[in-house]
Amino acid sequence: MTAEASRTHLTTWYFEMRDPAELAPARPPADPVEFVRAQTPSPEFSRFLYTAVGGRWQWIDRLGWTWAQWHEYLSRDGVETWVGYVRGTPVGYAELDGGVPGEVELAYFGLLPAFIGGGFGGHLLAAAIERAWAIHDRWPVIEAPQRVWGHTCDKDSPVALGNYRSRGFTVYRTGTTETEPPGPPPGPWPGAEAP
Repeated sequence: MTAEASRTHLTTWYFEMRDPAELAPARPPADPVEFVRAQTPSPEFSRFLYTAVGGRWQWIDRLGWTWAQWHEYLSRDGVETWVGYVRGTPVGYAELDGGVPGEVELAYFGLLPAFIGGGFGGHLLAAAIERAWAIHDRWPVIEAPQRVWGHTCDKDSPVALGNYRSRGFTVYRTGTTETEPPGPPPGPWPGAEAP
């Protein structure tokens, strides 16, 4: 098989919201959820969330980051980590990045595997979008956002794009690129199988 024949296609959807009034709330899950901002930059905690949520969806772009790279990123003005907890256990998280004037990127969002299908995704996503629109209240040095945006791809959860659309996001661009076929999902730590 040639190298060309072994390549695969990756489809990425870019979505945005231009007005906070476009946010469509979701029904709250049966279990009460606390949505708490991790205000102290913690590379260890953020890497845990990144791998615990993204290990089954091929989130690999940050696996090689050093502690210093994580800390530098998390310490930037307008970067926030929001974590959903049920009875003290993290169920999912959102990472917001308000580093570009006038916009907030929903850089990462997802649930830990044990909580998928429990009605948490829509509720936590709506809470994250609310926090994104209000980022200027917490970071006066950040310009008030004119849009909130993010992206997902066909390697992500099969319900991800539907959840973003259900909360009021509109897809403004779709891109397809050639890439190497994905290996097995890395799981939450090296050598672990994704559930």
